[in-house]
Amino acid sequence: CLLTDKIDGEVMDSFGPQLKIIANMAVGFDNVDTQEAKKRGIMIANTPGVLTNTVAEHTFALMLSIAHRIPEADKFTRAGKYENWAPMLMLGNDLSGKTLGVVGLGRIGSRVAHHAARGFEMKVLYYDINRNEEFEKEFGAVYMPLDDVLKQSDFISIHVPLLDSTRHLINPEKLKLMKPTAYLVNTSRGPIVDEAALADALKNNVIRGAALDVFEFEPKITPELLTLDNVILTPHIASATEETRSNMSALAANNIIEGLEGRTPPNLLKN
Repeated sequence: CLLTDKIDGEVMDSFGPQLKIIANMAVGFDNVDTQEAKKRGIMIANTPGVLTNTVAEHTFALMLSIAHRIPEADKFTRAGKYENWAPMLMLGNDLSGKTLGVVGLGRIGSRVAHHAARGFEMKVLYYDINRNEEFEKEFGAVYMPLDDVLKQSDFISIHVPLLDSTRHLINPEKLKLMKPTAYLVNTSRGPIVDEAALADALKNNVIRGAALDVFEFEPKITPELLTLDNVILTPHIASATEETRSNMSALAANNIIEGLEGRTPPNLLKN
C-alpha cells in the first residue's frame, strides 16, 4: 500500500484471516492503524533507508531554491521582465555560514545536517526526543529544546514522524519564535505544520519564506499559500527519483516475500 491508502481495522477485516502482512511503500506508516494490525497478528513493514539520500537532497534543493528565490526568478524571467543586470535585482540569502535547525534527527534529518555542516559550513542545531552525542561530536551539532532551535536558526527543516504529539508541532506560537528572516522547510508530513498559521505568517512577514513538499490536507493546499511568492510548493516528490522509487518498490516486495515465506521481513515494524 501507499502512504495515501488508509489501512484501518475495517480494511484489514475485508481481507479476512488470509491477510498476513501490510507492506507500506513509504518510511512513515501513519496511514496504517498499527494497533488494529497488532490485534489481528498482522505484520507491518515499511521502506526506510533507501530514500534517505534522495529526500535529503530534495530538502536542500528546496532550501537553496527558496533562499535564492529561484522559482520566483524563473517566473520573472519567463514573463519578459528581465531587462539588464542590476545590483539589487532579486536579492536572496546565502546558506553558507548560517544556522540550520533540524527538528528530528533520524536518518533523513541527520543526512540533511551532514550536508549542511560538511557542504555549506553551516552551524547545526537540533531537537529530537533522543539526544545523539556521537553525532554532535562528529558534526559539531548542538542539542537544544525545540523553542531554542526555532529562535536561533536561519533555516528550520522538519523531519519528525506524524504522531498525535507532532500534529501542529509548528503552530502560530512556534512560528512567532522564529526569526523574521528565517525559512521553514517541511519534507516529512503535512499536518506537522499548521498550514493556515503558516500562510498567515508568510503573508505578514513573521518569517521570510517556506518550502513545502507535503501538505496538511493532501492533495488539497490552503488556497492562500498558492498566491504567495515567498513559498515553494512541490507535490510530495522528495523521494521521487527513478533510482529511489525503484528501490522502494523492490524493498516493499521483498518484505512481502519474506513475510509470506515464514521469515522475518527486513523492515518489520515492532508495533
